[in-house]
Amino acid sequence: MNAPRRHADNDRPLLAITMGDPGGIGAEVVVKALAEPELRGLGRFVVYGLDEMLQYAADRAEIRPYWFRVPHEDVGAVESGVVVADFDEYTAFGPALTRPTAEGGHASLRFVDEAIDAARRGFADAVVTGPIHKTSWKMAGCRFAGHTEKFADAFKTPRVTMMFAAADLKVALATVHVAISDLRDALNIGCVFRAIDQLHDALKHWWGQAEPRLAVAGLNPHAGESGRFGDEETRIIEPAMVMARQAGVDVSGPFPADTLFVPQRRRRFDGIVAMYHDQGLIPVKMLAFDSSVNVTLGLPIIRTSVDHGTAMDIAFRNKADPGSMREAIRLACRLASTARGARGAESGGGPPALNANIRPAAAE
Repeated sequence: MNAPRRHADNDRPLLAITMGDPGGIGAEVVVKALAEPELRGLGRFVVYGLDEMLQYAADRAEIRPYWFRVPHEDVGAVESGVVVADFDEYTAFGPALTRPTAEGGHASLRFVDEAIDAARRGFADAVVTGPIHKTSWKMAGCRFAGHTEKFADAFKTPRVTMMFAAADLKVALATVHVAISDLRDALNIGCVFRAIDQLHDALKHWWGQAEPRLAVAGLNPHAGESGRFGDEETRIIEPAMVMARQAGVDVSGPFPADTLFVPQRRRRFDGIVAMYHDQGLIPVKMLAFDSSVNVTLGLPIIRTSVDHGTAMDIAFRNKADPGSMREAIRLACRLASTARGARGAESGGGPPALNANIRPAAAE
């Protein structure tokens, strides 16, 4: 296959999907997720990656290739279906190379850069990112810890929040890739307020919660127990919550994190703000590992991602579950379609406007 099929109906959103690190399971989860006709019917897709790896994954999974390949520099209009923007200059990958490498870092960075460019110039309506290996990025000389930081820098929007969304679980992080030893300096009133504020807006405008109810986790054991086990709750978290309430947010806490995620507690709320990476990610991955989606709040574009890593220990073995990639694509299609409708409504009629963070990339 070497030319995209033409189709008159291109009202469906166009998603830029990055394959992730060539040494991981990115190719496999992309191939398996988009193999479902129902999912492909939600949008149009450009996969930035290596056609050779995607073909290999399809062969192992006994999936007939359903995409059209074009050199990455020749990607044009996509009327329908799936187009692979192939970076065939990268050829030294395969089952024997399932470890972090500088080459893998360079390749996955190229995929992300192309997807960012596609969104920035308005070609893509949303970006879905496959799993990258942070060590590979570091070996390739990248100064960013991960996707979230790279997208924030690319769009000059430092006020961003990492959020994880599943059917009945929405969790935002006040801090992201920060060492536990550095948390005391990283955690401040501003980052806690930002996470509360952006989660509130996302639940209201993207998930249709008219008056979202939010819970905030404490940082210390027993949420500090009135300062006995640390003062971050009274010095940082509670002032941020006061600011949020003054802005009209229904927010409660800070609650001890060890009981906040039990069903009878978390079901009282529409979303939860965690203070640091593992405090939020451990319960998310325990409760919804194969269905949660990483969403970056605060960008001028829509960006979703899988909630897992490269899983190089099972790469090229047809063992990867595509659930998170499937849901990341599905959510990106839904948000992009909603954003399109909201932009169309600005000229009169149609659905209500979304959060100002969702606007055409050309406006950036």
